Parts: sequence; C-alpha cells; structure tokens
Amino acid sequence: MVQPSRCDWAGPEQIYLDYHDNEWGRPTHDDRALFELLSLEGMQAGLSWITILKKREAFRAAFASFDPAAVARFDEAKVEELMGNAGIVRNRRKIVSVIENAKHFLEIQREFGSFDRFLWAYVDGRPIVNSPKTPAEVPASTPLSDRISRDLRRRGFTFVGSTIVYSLLQSAGLVDDHLTTCGWHAGRRSD
Repeated sequence: MVQPSRCDWAGPEQIYLDYHDNEWGRPTHDDRALFELLSLEGMQAGLSWITILKKREAFRAAFASFDPAAVARFDEAKVEELMGNAGIVRNRRKIVSVIENAKHFLEIQREFGSFDRFLWAYVDGRPIVNSPKTPAEVPASTPLSDRISRDLRRRGFTFVGSTIVYSLLQSAGLVDDHLTTCGWHAGRRSD
C-alpha cells in the first residue's frame, strides 16, 4: 500500500508522523483536549514541537491529564514539584501560566458553557480550509489569531500570542493548513 504524501514538516520520527496523520488539523471539540493543546502550545514557545511531543506523556502525568479544574487548584508547592520534574519543560513562567490559564479556562466555560463553544464561535463552528501549495504559504499568524489572542489576553491568559494561538487553531482543526499535496488536506481526505 502506497502511503499518501504528507506536509513537509511531518517526519521523519514516528511520533511526528502519528501527530500529523491522526491529530493535526482534525477538528477538536473536547474541552480537556483543547486545554491540553493550549497548554502545550504555550510550553512550546521558543522550543521545537518535536520536543513537546516527546514530553507529552510526562506533561499529561504532571498536569493531571490536563483537567483544567484540577490544574487550577495547583499551589506553590505543586509549582516547586513541577520545577523538579525533568520530564517536562521546567520553566517557572510557563508552569505558572498553565495553572493561571486553567483558572481563566474555567471562567470561559462558565460564561459560554464550554471553551469549545467560545473558540469555535470565531469560525462559526466550521473549520477554515486553506489551500497552501508550499510551506512558505502557511502563515505564522493571521488577523483571526490576532483577535483571539487579544481576547484571551484580555481575559488574563498568558503565553497566548498570535503565533501560539494560530498554532492552536491549526492543531485543534479550526484551521486546516495541510498542503494541497498532502493526503490529509481536507479536500483530499476520505474521512
């Protein structure tokens, strides 16, 4: 069986291929999964995504499977414990950001009924399917990610700059930026 072509960034490591093939660009509506992606995208700032993917299971263990209600209860003792966890990114600002963002995430859930409803309202509940032919045509940010970033920062979130938010939109499937030559581009997928 011939494997379909993939986006240029996917590979060569299996963890990267699996992420590309099974997650990236697929619409995500589960609030816990959205909180995980938001947190991991913030943790990735200044690092490579492959670094974060390799640490993902350790992040899940350290951050209560990204249950925002549990993470929102983390205290200073927990921050110190996390700072000693070699399996995750040990950056105090990023760790504190995940905890504080969990609190704001819960506020959005109370206001909108779910974070999913809040986030997907920006795209009227339908993914934006772009048709980039080359990696150079995939933007790092857009006016949409600028707007969402401003809204999240206004609500108290940190590590949610426009580039991080655009990566969240891609990873959670609000934006499909698979290359048109990629077998996973929405126009070519069978699912």
